[in-house]
Amino acid sequence: MTLLPDQRIILTGATGGIGCELAKQLAAKGAKLGLVGRSLVKLEQLSAQLKTDSNNICLICADITKSDDRQSIIEKMENDFSGYDMLINSAGIMDFTSILDQSDERIEAVFQTNVIAPTLLCKKVMPYMLAQNKGHIVNIGSTFGSIGFAWFTSYSTSKFALRGFSQALRRELSETPIKVSYIAPRAVRTSLNSSAVYNMAKEVKMNMDDPDFVAKKIIESIIKENKEKYLGFPESLFVRINAILPGLVDMATRSQNKIAEKYVR
Repeated sequence: MTLLPDQRIILTGATGGIGCELAKQLAAKGAKLGLVGRSLVKLEQLSAQLKTDSNNICLICADITKSDDRQSIIEKMENDFSGYDMLINSAGIMDFTSILDQSDERIEAVFQTNVIAPTLLCKKVMPYMLAQNKGHIVNIGSTFGSIGFAWFTSYSTSKFALRGFSQALRRELSETPIKVSYIAPRAVRTSLNSSAVYNMAKEVKMNMDDPDFVAKKIIESIIKENKEKYLGFPESLFVRINAILPGLVDMATRSQNKIAEKYVR
């Protein structure tokens, strides 16, 4: 079981909807946080909201898709906290659109942010974690990474990839002290969603959770060291059904897909 007080944690996407709540709740539990985001102003605003000793926070203005910035994350953690015990990959971007209407550049950006950067960050922290004989990698996925949703094609695909990476990495590191968790919320009420997503979700009666609730459940899963955790019912059940009978889910989502199509045109 992972104890959070004094854990040195790299948190990417710290100023996002889930990341912000994770930062608040982890800080309240006594963790030492390296908050990673692309906007220093937003990082400073978040830091001001945290109820913790300022010595337990370091702000890291970085774009995780850039190699030099990933290196700066490591160097900042080493300078401020003499290292790190946990990496939480929470950064992500999403589009609700037809794949034909999504630009090539945007598709590449989705994969860079949601898959490639987290993968390379995991690789970057592993040598230190192996050397100190402990470490925990936490990748925040999505139900969309187990059930491919129409009109979220690039996002779903990127989260499928992150789930596969997490599973493969866990097995590769099974004889080491490094733990790997993949935690998948269902839809969450954050700024990641456009107004079209909210309108569509309302019509199809999509279940959505608040970010503070999701952050609480993620932290519970981290403490329990869950290897894989799917948040929300019945979505967690649909994940299992889709793995065994995807054709059944094809039929079950057909009417929802037609409704959703109205909001992407």
